[in-house]
Amino acid sequence: MDCADKRGQAAIGIEYCDQLFRLEREFLAKDLGVEERLKARQERSQPIVGAFFDWLSSFHTMKGKLQEAVRYAQNQQASLRCFLEDGRLALSNNLSERSIKAVVMGRKNYLFSTSMAGGQANALAHSIVETAIANGLNATRYLEYLFTHLPNVPFLQQPDLLDDYLPWSDAVQVQCQHPRLSQ
Repeated sequence: MDCADKRGQAAIGIEYCDQLFRLEREFLAKDLGVEERLKARQERSQPIVGAFFDWLSSFHTMKGKLQEAVRYAQNQQASLRCFLEDGRLALSNNLSERSIKAVVMGRKNYLFSTSMAGGQANALAHSIVETAIANGLNATRYLEYLFTHLPNVPFLQQPDLLDDYLPWSDAVQVQCQHPRLSQ
């Protein structure tokens, strides 16, 4: 992206990637299961990936950011092809990066945790919030649910009771699901 002009070599590489992302959006819209998505990727995405790497191998001498991008893609070819072998894998790591954004954005603020316990509390809070979001919950509702119900639960004596308060439990899903997902 950093070296792309509207008609240059980098734009061609971006178009290959855009084709793959368009297909992934199509597969998502069709709500394909894991096996169906894998089959669709092997039939439709694999030829694009093959053409992309063939195109990359046509480069000989170049300099700068485009050269770095080509070398990186060639060196990571096996990893970049993993999504073609497992229908559960995402095409990119965008979801993972988005989920850690809150931690990255706040890291300078965490320097002001006055103790190790304060830092651990921050990590615990972020873990709870991100797990709630990953399970389709409204994080604020989930925290309110926990703060309202857990003080009355004898979980120290009966640790198994905590299972009912995990983000994937049926009761929590009903009470705390994100409004957009519950429609």
